[in-house]
Formats: sequence, structure tokens, C-alpha cells
Amino acid sequence: MDQIDYREDQISIIVDDDEILHSGSENDEVNSNGSDRNGVFARYGMVSVEEGSMEHEVVKRSFLYGMGLASKDTNIVDINKINLNSGLTRQAKAKSFRIFSQAVAEKCGGDANIKHAWYGASRDEIFGIVSHGFSSCGRPGKQDSHGVGVELFPAKFSIDGALSSVADESGVRHILLCRVIMGKSEVIHPGSKQFHPSSNEFDSGVDNLLSPRKYIIWNAFMNSHIFPEFVITFKSPCLKEFQRKQAANILKPSSPWMSFPTLISILSKFLHPTKMTQIVKCHNDFRANKIRRPQLIQKVRTIAGDKLLVAVIKSYRNKA
Repeated sequence: MDQIDYREDQISIIVDDDEILHSGSENDEVNSNGSDRNGVFARYGMVSVEEGSMEHEVVKRSFLYGMGLASKDTNIVDINKINLNSGLTRQAKAKSFRIFSQAVAEKCGGDANIKHAWYGASRDEIFGIVSHGFSSCGRPGKQDSHGVGVELFPAKFSIDGALSSVADESGVRHILLCRVIMGKSEVIHPGSKQFHPSSNEFDSGVDNLLSPRKYIIWNAFMNSHIFPEFVITFKSPCLKEFQRKQAANILKPSSPWMSFPTLISILSKFLHPTKMTQIVKCHNDFRANKIRRPQLIQKVRTIAGDKLLVAVIKSYRNKA
């Protein structure tokens, strides 16, 4: 674990494989001697984080770590931070986030379960979120959508947020790093049309409780439970090919088909948590392009056993 105590700006940032933790004064000023050469970000109430500063290095390292193999072809152009001193409205939003954090913490026994998460989009949408808040949401019915809400990606999976970003004519992309109040999460399955917590017990959704790859914040909470902090501007030419393959994989075959998250959910009813952790890790390695599909299939067969897999798939297809 790397730990940095940046006392000059009263910022304490801890980075490990799973999370970025940030604490400090909500009104801290950020060094503005950055590289926003055209002043575009400044007009939206942001300040450039100075390249070479500890804060810049921590955010950069976290982003590139989560890019996996794509990090070799990724170049960070600039990192900008939301300037909380740019207006009363922004200060009010920061105060509101603190109040909701405290409320969820009280509801959940003292822990609001605040995470850092990535959100990729077009430049215009990113600037719109920074200026006015979230206004768009996921669409129900898609194979890879988990309910109707804002989908963000955990700190160690910036690649997923990057794949949701849109390159401009120069190949430049933008991604938000946000703080998110997760509270108590429930599993939301692919294709679900759920648009609010199933009960007062829950506050958010995830695709998998053991090792979430997606965070789902319901529309009713999207501007109270999500607080944008940084905008990372980057180039990653290889993402175009990644996105092409991703789009091809979304096409559902005509024969009975089971998504891997669905398989994991069903297997969790039969297998020991230790084995489920191994399967989830294999799936995450596959999505991060660390192993290929044949390797994933072989590993799952070894862990779960062919007999159980055949029974689960047959049962699922009979219900389809």
C-alpha cells in the first residue's frame, strides 16, 4: 500500500489495489499552475492539478493501474479538479454531499461506505455534469445494463469507465473520478428494469457483492450520492478496438444464452465462498484482458466442476 500525507494542501490520499481514499478540507485550494492551456476547464469551475505534484501522481497512477494492458497505450493529457471556491452553488453541493454521507452512515451503523468511482462520457456530457449535475441515466432492457440509474466503475477498473468515454476528432477522451455514497448495496442483475432500492434496507446496486465491477446509483440519488472531484483528459488509441470488440460481444446469440454475471450469481448458491472468490477473480482478470476466454472457461470448469456447470446451464436454458 502506498500512503501519502500531503500536508501542504491538507490532503491525505491513500492508494491500494482496491480504492482511493481522500480526506481533508472541502475548501482546500488546488495548485492552479497546470496545463489547461485554453482555459476551457477554468470556465467550468475547474483548476488544473500541477503535473509532478503528489496529487497529480496519485490520480495518474490510480487511473493507469485500472487501465490494465491498455495503460501502455494511454497518455494522460491533463488532470483538472473541481474548484469548490468557484461559487456558492458548488459549495452547497459539497455540503449536501457531507450531509447525505452522515445520514447514510447513521442509517448503516456508522459507515456510509463511500467509494471512489469512474464515469466516462463525451466531453460535453462531462462538462454538463460538472456544471449542472447528472441528468442522464442507464436504459433498461440492455444485456449489460444493471437497472435504471447511473452506472459507475470501481477505482481499480478505470478501463471500464474509459470504454464508456467518447473520443473527439483528435482522439482526446475525458473521464470523471467521483466520490460515491454506496451505503448498503444489493445485487442488480443484467437487463433488470429496477429503478429504485428494493427496500429501505438498501441504498445502491452492484453487479456482484463479492467483487463489484459496476456501481449503480439510482436516479433519485444521482446528484446527492455522487460527488465529482477530478476530470482526467487522456488519449488511448487502443480503446477504439476495445470498444469495437465490446460492441460485438453485446450482440446476443439466437440460442439460449447465459451471461457470466448470471452464472456467478447461480453458482454462489452451490459453491463455497472461497471458490466463488476464485471464480470472480478469474472473471475480473478476463475483463481486464489479463487472460483470454479459453483460459477463463478452463479455470471456471476446474473450480466449479463440469457436472455442476452442465446442470446449472441446462436448468437455465429450460427456463429461458
